[in-house]
Amino acid sequence: MNEQHVRWHTRHLGRDFEMLVFGHAGVPVILFPTSLGRYSQNKDFGLIDSVAGYVNAGKVKIYCPDGLDEQSWYNKSIHPADRVKTHMAYENVILHDLVPHVQRETGHERVCVAGASFGGYHAMNFALRHPDLVSYCISLSGSFNIRSLLDGYFDENCYFNNPVDYLPNLSDPWFLNRLRHMGIVLGTGDWDLCRDRNLHLSHLLDAKGIPHFLDDRKWCGHDWNYWRDMFPHYLSLIHT
Repeated sequence: MNEQHVRWHTRHLGRDFEMLVFGHAGVPVILFPTSLGRYSQNKDFGLIDSVAGYVNAGKVKIYCPDGLDEQSWYNKSIHPADRVKTHMAYENVILHDLVPHVQRETGHERVCVAGASFGGYHAMNFALRHPDLVSYCISLSGSFNIRSLLDGYFDENCYFNNPVDYLPNLSDPWFLNRLRHMGIVLGTGDWDLCRDRNLHLSHLLDAKGIPHFLDDRKWCGHDWNYWRDMFPHYLSLIHT
């Protein structure tokens, strides 16, 4: 499998940022790490190997950006207002650095975003906030509510980065039309500690008339072995 390590200085964080890239052609997939994960995590835990067939066949090209959760959502040493602002700086790296790079490199105007566990939050939040840039959103056992990470604090920035809060109030036809044409997958299972969160998000999407695939599996939990089974199936649903 073709693998590339990429590093650049980003003005949005004021430091270098890293990612791994797998493949040579195909639909671009931005694959976020789980909670506190780094850019190599999805490779280290075999998620990339689970879809090697699609990568080697040129059906997808996977971009694994670094995570910043330790400095944002999970950073108890700073005020919750600064946690969300740090996350927003991270989103700016994805939005203004990574996506334009992917567009230039692949020729695709829109990307697929994906992730497991808290990576599913990153993927879903980015997709809902920027539906003009996202064609598919794949969440594996995702968690979509960041209130528990804010110590009771909540401001406008928190609201607009918490899908379970802003999605019910979303009424802009521009957003809704694009979301209704996005391929959205919620993967979960009866042993998944985030199952109720996926069922709840599915309910919110239904209430807005946003089509999606809720894959509620039997004998499926919240760990890498289940995600390695889910991910290839969900990539097979992408139209190249």
